[in-house]
Amino acid sequence: MTDTPAPNPAPRYALYYAPPADSALWRLAQDWLGRDCESGELRTQPVLDGWAATDIAAVTESPRHYGFHATLKAPFHLAPGCGLRDLHDKVTAFASRQIPFPAPPLKVSAIGPFIALTLSTPSPDMQALAAAAVSELDGLRAPPSPADIQRRLGKGLTPRQEALLHDWGYPYVMEEFRFHMTLTGPIGETERRERLQTQLAALFRPALGEPVPVREICLYSQGTTDQPFLLVDRFRLGAAPAEGRAETVQGQTTS
Repeated sequence: MTDTPAPNPAPRYALYYAPPADSALWRLAQDWLGRDCESGELRTQPVLDGWAATDIAAVTESPRHYGFHATLKAPFHLAPGCGLRDLHDKVTAFASRQIPFPAPPLKVSAIGPFIALTLSTPSPDMQALAAAAVSELDGLRAPPSPADIQRRLGKGLTPRQEALLHDWGYPYVMEEFRFHMTLTGPIGETERRERLQTQLAALFRPALGEPVPVREICLYSQGTTDQPFLLVDRFRLGAAPAEGRAETVQGQTTS
């Protein structure tokens, strides 16, 4: 799940898992959320029995803003002295050291008041990938502001989560990491949430039976906090870094 950040004019970046662009899961999720987070195009959301189009748009507003993903390294501002070329080069090198793997099939779950896709069984490989992304790329991250720290501390964190927040800038990392791909904002009414969970299980059924291919990681970018996140680059796991490649992030070249 995600929180609305405090206003900040500087871009933010995040390292996420996203399904292959040609997969049924990617297409279904983009349609459900109503926005293609690679192209930025708005998409027509599916019709569900008992839900008005405005209701579906409202319940998907937050995950539509962040784009379909599972968090590996939560949104961060670049550290002082760190530029887009540093960001791209370090993520490229990190991805080249990782080994592709299949994760277990997904299921539609309720996480508190939210509905999300979660792994049907634990995945040590996914846990290890997320932990490595947090620790090995931490030099890219500017420390969170005191206001950000206080905002998260006010959400009832455990002592261990508070320690992780201070160490890594985010409380749900390392052993607190839980893979999930958010499908809705909070739905307080239990009956309504359970009904939608059942409908989403049917909607996503074509994409839930097979293992999840983890062959790449994705860089998402957000220009300002009122702008939606965009998927700006995919990095293949285990691929040798290409030399002399110029990349563009949110319209800015890295070379």
